[in-house]
Amino acid sequence: MRIVIVGPGAMGCLLANFLSKSREEIWFLDKNKERAAHIHKNGISIEGITGYWHSPVKASVDIKEIGKADLIIIAVKSYDTKEAVTQAKFLLGENTRVLTLQNGIGNIEIINEIVGSERVIGGATNLGATLLEVGKVRHAGQGETVIGRMDGKIPVEMRSIREIFNKVGLETRISRDIKGLLWSKLIINVGINALTAITHLNNGKLMDFEGTRRVLREAVTEAIRVAKRKRIKLIYDDPLAKVEAVCEATATNVSSMLQDVLKKKRTEIDFINGVIVRQGQESGIPVPTNLLLVDLVKTIESSYNLTV
Repeated sequence: MRIVIVGPGAMGCLLANFLSKSREEIWFLDKNKERAAHIHKNGISIEGITGYWHSPVKASVDIKEIGKADLIIIAVKSYDTKEAVTQAKFLLGENTRVLTLQNGIGNIEIINEIVGSERVIGGATNLGATLLEVGKVRHAGQGETVIGRMDGKIPVEMRSIREIFNKVGLETRISRDIKGLLWSKLIINVGINALTAITHLNNGKLMDFEGTRRVLREAVTEAIRVAKRKRIKLIYDDPLAKVEAVCEATATNVSSMLQDVLKKKRTEIDFINGVIVRQGQESGIPVPTNLLLVDLVKTIESSYNLTV
């Protein structure tokens, strides 16, 4: 099987390192020629909770060099999904599947429009990773990965993906209710990401301070109300307790949104807390805490170039 990962960021590199343990052919499709050349020459390495190892991985910006893929994994930021999938669609063969493990809500819909819903597999992962430099990642959080189709079907190709992931140490299961799962993961991100980006705290530290605990709980409570209004069945009996448990389980992790802020990059706030704001306003549900978090993160983005 030829597996192509689109986006050599923290999660893309972490997945590539795990998948390199298999007998499958692993490629990166990148839009940055220099970065692709560096990874192709030097490979990628991982350190952290699962130890250290180095893996040779192929990388290119040239679709023809890669050839047709059996599985395409989209690992770019949500705001780059459309551009990335538009490029990657030329890798599609007759039976190619496209898997997204991205943060937030809306990526599946974007990918469906470009490649067709019959090819698309959604997913969410509780893995935590921090990009140290090009091709080097710190593995900071362990957890299961869940995949599934929006229509609840389980084709044989999806079972094959699960088998490959589990064999290399990526604990993976299939869900028939991927929408509920994605919203459940969204609520976790709603509670953690923006707060870490604003406070510059690691995930676990959010629980050490009364102020951040209170804001986290208010943001999550608003998101739960929106999900209930939309009749979305969340996979956790107590979503708030789950968010707090994830903070503890990924205590040393630097969230993806905090990584973006530290690097003065655009964040995925519109696909996380921004989803709750839009859906809340459409449903007539007050979401003042999420609105405040969105405004603060956007202010941080807008002020990157200002000096004190």
